[in-house]
Amino acid sequence: MEHFNAKQVKDQVVQWIRDWFEENGKGCNAVLGVSGGKDSSIVAALCVEALGKDRVIGVTMPNGVQKDISDSMRLINHLGIRYCNVNIGDTCKTLMATVKEQLGALGKEVSEQTTINLPPRVRMTTLYAISQSMNGRVANTCNLSEDWVGYSTRYGDAAGDFSPLGGLTVGEVIAIGKELNLPIDLVEKTPADGLCGKSDEDNLGFTYATLDHYIRTGECTDVKVKAVIDDKHAKNLFKLKPIPHFEL
Repeated sequence: MEHFNAKQVKDQVVQWIRDWFEENGKGCNAVLGVSGGKDSSIVAALCVEALGKDRVIGVTMPNGVQKDISDSMRLINHLGIRYCNVNIGDTCKTLMATVKEQLGALGKEVSEQTTINLPPRVRMTTLYAISQSMNGRVANTCNLSEDWVGYSTRYGDAAGDFSPLGGLTVGEVIAIGKELNLPIDLVEKTPADGLCGKSDEDNLGFTYATLDHYIRTGECTDVKVKAVIDDKHAKNLFKLKPIPHFEL
C-alpha cells in the first residue's frame, strides 16, 4: 500500500469506465445497488465522475427494514444521482416460504446458506429489471479482496456487467474513496454483508489488512491464517471463471 497512488489509480478507473461504456453501452446508464457501504458508495462516485450524475442510477433494496438506509440516502443525495427504492422483504418471504414447502416435501430443510444467499439474488434480479428498463448496465461492486476468498454470492452481489473495483484490494478501495472526497464515515464503514449481523472480518476469521498484504506480497506470517486464505481461494476460484462448457 505504501506505493499505491490513489489519485492516479482513481483517474485510471474513471477512464476505464468511460472506455468500457463507449465500447459496451454507448449512452447507457450505470445502475447499481446502493447499500450505504464503502464499495457501492465508491463505485457510484467513480461512475458519476466518469459518466456524469445524470447517467448514474442508484437502487436501494432493503429487506424489510434496513437500519442503515440513511447511509444509502446520504450517499445518493451527496452525489445528486437519480434513485429508486425497491423493498425486497415481501418477495423474499414469499419465495422462501415456497422453497421451504417444496424442500419439506423432499424431506429436506432450508439450509443457512440458502437463507443468507436468497436476498442478494433477489437484489440482482431487481437491478437487472430496472437496468433493462432504463437503458442501463449493472455495476458490480465487489472488490479483489472479497473475490479472492469467495466472499460474495454467485449470481447475487457477484453479478454485474462491469466491475470497477474487481482488481483493487479493500485498502486500495478505501484510499480511492478518500480521494473522491466522499463522507469519511461511509468510506471507513466497517464492512458487513448485512445478512447475518456480523462484520466481514468476523465471518472470515482474519482482517482485510492481513488478506490485502498477502494478495499483494504473497506474505502472511500467521501460518494458520495463510492456510485458511489459501483454502478459501482454492475452493472459490470457480466463481471467478466463466461457466465451463463442453467443446465439440
